[in-house]
Amino acid sequence: MTIGLGEIAVTADEMRRVEERIFLAGMPVAALMEKAAGMVARRIQELYPRVSTGSVGVLVGPGHNGGDALVVARELHFAGYRVVVHCPFDRLKDLTAQHAQYVKNLGIEFLETREPLRDCSLLIDGLFGFGLERALTGKIAELVDEINGWGKSIVSIDIPSGIHTDTGEVLGTAIIATRSFCLGLWKRAFFQDNALPYLGAVEKLDFGIPPADVAAIVGNSSPVSLVSRSSVRDWLPLPRPLLTHKYRQGHLLLICGSRRYAGGAILSGLGARGSGVGMLSIAVPTSLKPLLVSHLPEALIIDCPETETGAIADIPADLSFYGAIACGPGLTLEARAVVERVLEIDRPVVLDADGLNILAELGIERVLNRREETVLTPHSGEFKRLFPELSENKDRIEMTREAARKSGSIVLLKGARTVIGDSTGKVRIIPESTPALARGGSGDILTGLIGGWLVQMPEKAVEATAAGAYLHARAGILAAEERTEAGVDGVTLANYLANATGEALATVSPSRE
Repeated sequence: MTIGLGEIAVTADEMRRVEERIFLAGMPVAALMEKAAGMVARRIQELYPRVSTGSVGVLVGPGHNGGDALVVARELHFAGYRVVVHCPFDRLKDLTAQHAQYVKNLGIEFLETREPLRDCSLLIDGLFGFGLERALTGKIAELVDEINGWGKSIVSIDIPSGIHTDTGEVLGTAIIATRSFCLGLWKRAFFQDNALPYLGAVEKLDFGIPPADVAAIVGNSSPVSLVSRSSVRDWLPLPRPLLTHKYRQGHLLLICGSRRYAGGAILSGLGARGSGVGMLSIAVPTSLKPLLVSHLPEALIIDCPETETGAIADIPADLSFYGAIACGPGLTLEARAVVERVLEIDRPVVLDADGLNILAELGIERVLNRREETVLTPHSGEFKRLFPELSENKDRIEMTREAARKSGSIVLLKGARTVIGDSTGKVRIIPESTPALARGGSGDILTGLIGGWLVQMPEKAVEATAAGAYLHARAGILAAEERTEAGVDGVTLANYLANATGEALATVSPSRE
């Protein structure tokens, strides 16, 4: 399936090469600048109407991002806005210099110092676009820091100045934007946790890049793609055939919980329930069986021998009739022998929480040669224990990709923008989330949910993982919209999984993706 242009995230080098192809085909650089910057100017007029907006200050850099800013300044001036320009650079690229001369000839004031910008109600950041690699220092860094301290509304063109396009790293300092307009194709920084506090509200403006030019550079199925509603709709095995039954809808085994962490078993079960899995079995310490039966009466509860402290001591010998196993939430580190057994079973396995902590003790090589798929779902702390040599990388996308290659597994790195890598080197990103998910039990729900979809999609383990992560995020967003971010506990989150699935299955126009 060909990935749409709205579903890929490119590096600065890829974006540069795409633009070079467009220019070699005959598109004048000036024409592309006019088209892209014109779209920015129109969106600014829609979002910040002239009648309710005071003066607009435009920050101009030396390159084509500065040229974009000058086109925006010109168009806002023509629309009746009071516009002032501040360019703290002596040398400009030729095209940018031409725009600067025309803007001056229009009578738009060029400020000698930044101080008058304080009086502006809106600032346009056109200092640096994609591709910046050097840290902001000296007077430019002082300018950025001072502007950030004013508390003004700031619109960044393409990407906030000072943000690394690929890693999202702050290069010394960076503009803290109120709103960012990403031009043409999504840049990877928009999905890196490092950059999120600087982006503000985000919108991509598509100025008509030919798909053939993108395909020539990044391919029809980009190695870094965004999980969209339409892709999830295509992946899910829904609607089900009329002539089916529970055993055809997958049988998942959850191994989780302890006397100390009984809730992990319940929440994992609720997550699995939210996938609509046909059969659900849950292995827990004997003492937890009555509790699990009361919360999940449809599940088959397997009471396992337990240690003196209430951890699972052993699991049944024959696990061959389960389609997949999800293991880890609430186990405690006492369950090391249980995790070792699970890794020896020829079934797809999802590992989370203490399952991951035990794997870190055993060594990541224990999953490298498993015949069936392994899905690892660490948060940043668990990732560091599993892959200490990778955890200092500031690029979450590349560190996830490398972890998946190193382990031969599907690696889901949790975060404000969850990243999923597989052993082929492809990466998928969940493009949205909510702080409502930053709560105990949220990850347990995800473990069960992924396990539930994995057992229903046995030939599409990566897609099952990505679909589970997407629906988990959407359930949190939908719940937060009705309950507020503080009102989304684990049980509430699980109750919104059906809403998220229904939303994904609904037919929507491409513009709503």
